Amino acid sequence: MKEGPDIAQIGALIGDPARANMLTALMGGKALTATELAAAGGITLQTASTHLAKLEAGGLLAQRKQGRHRYFALADDGVGKLLESIMGFAAARGHLRHRPGPKEPALRKARICYDHLAGDYGVRMLDSLVTSGAINAVGEGLSVSSEGESQLRCIGIDVSDLKSSRRPLCRSCLDWSERRAHLAGSLGKALLSSFFDKGWARRNAESRSVIFSPEGERQFLQLFPVET
Repeated sequence: MKEGPDIAQIGALIGDPARANMLTALMGGKALTATELAAAGGITLQTASTHLAKLEAGGLLAQRKQGRHRYFALADDGVGKLLESIMGFAAARGHLRHRPGPKEPALRKARICYDHLAGDYGVRMLDSLVTSGAINAVGEGLSVSSEGESQLRCIGIDVSDLKSSRRPLCRSCLDWSERRAHLAGSLGKALLSSFFDKGWARRNAESRSVIFSPEGERQFLQLFPVET
């Protein structure tokens, strides 16, 4: 009998096309009903219920109850990181359903990856933070510098509060459309939340794309410049 983690079980759970579609639908960070996930998977509600039970038992999904309704969400940000990584791996090796990158230009530009910003703007933000010295990057490891804590405090992000979270403060997440890293972790989540709170951007109700207002885009590009 072989010992160690059973990656075959996880691979089988994610590998089913209907389950893969349902998991991808949950990458937007929103909890969805079984009916909504059945539509995302292109299957019947009864079949979806069976798949959801397997995903929940496998630790990939968490169920939430609100009144008479049941909602499903990714179990944690680790699942989101795993899915984004698999997407990047598949895209880099040409395993694509259509053309490279997201179908919608808006998704390529900016989208939600579980709870943080991905796409071109997500990569730009991390690049800018590294270039300015706010974040130190050693290999795939990321850490906030003391100068970075001051810079982030000026835009309303208290890093000391984020450090108390069980989640990593900042970490690299492979962006499957840009095929480079964007910023995840509690800092990535806090920055995206601040864009929403400031009114710079909003979620697209029909997809994972993040839509910036003209003023929000101006502020974002000014806050996170990149060298050309």
